[in-house]
Amino acid sequence: MKLFDITGKVAIVTGGNGGIGLGMARGIASCGANIVISGRNADKAAGALESLRALGVKAEFVSADVTSKADCAHLIAQTEALFGRVDILVNNAGTSVRKPPEDLSEDDWHHVLNTNLTSAFLCSQVAYQAMLKVGGGKMINIGSMMSLFGAPFATAYAASKGGIVQMTRAMATAWAKDNIQVNAVLPGWIDTELTVRARQQVNGLHDSVEKRTPAGRWGVPPDMAGVAAFLATSASDFVTGTAIPVDGGFSIAM
Repeated sequence: MKLFDITGKVAIVTGGNGGIGLGMARGIASCGANIVISGRNADKAAGALESLRALGVKAEFVSADVTSKADCAHLIAQTEALFGRVDILVNNAGTSVRKPPEDLSEDDWHHVLNTNLTSAFLCSQVAYQAMLKVGGGKMINIGSMMSLFGAPFATAYAASKGGIVQMTRAMATAWAKDNIQVNAVLPGWIDTELTVRARQQVNGLHDSVEKRTPAGRWGVPPDMAGVAAFLATSASDFVTGTAIPVDGGFSIAM
């Protein structure tokens, strides 16, 4: 058995246009799976698709607002129409509103929770039915260091990412009988468009992260490829309900 060979299988990565999502998609594509990336920016997807196809797999973009169950259903149906199956789902779509908790509006709260947590629930529900048809599958939910820690500027974000971990554990217990493994990845501070804005909004963030991280640097999207390859392939068939930090040691440092 080739632990990391998933040639012919099909993965969906929400928010896969760039950053962590594209890093994960590239890791899965390197193991042979065909890829569907979803999002709302088709122009941004063009470069991502080119980089995935360069790895020798088929890759397509499906426009979807994953906070809508109808759009999640459309995403799964379109993937099945394109490639005939769904084996892997990476719930990566995310956003943040950086304000102290007293300044968060109700709309801010619901926007972050819906984008980060509810979307993962809705897509997983629909993907579950597709995975039953092919005898099992892999779901990978993207958490955060804020699944573990608090920050004064990240109340809604932390709530959503803490919820991702507990949702992952609950789904893992529910769907193990169906040969579906559900795991979470907790990225540390990764250099993406989202964290560029964080460094603009939070004084001293860049230097404090570098100082605390034993690896001595910020992460980059390619750092996410290996954990994606592990969790998407048969190498992780007896791993479910976990939350794996990929953070250069940030979460274990004093």
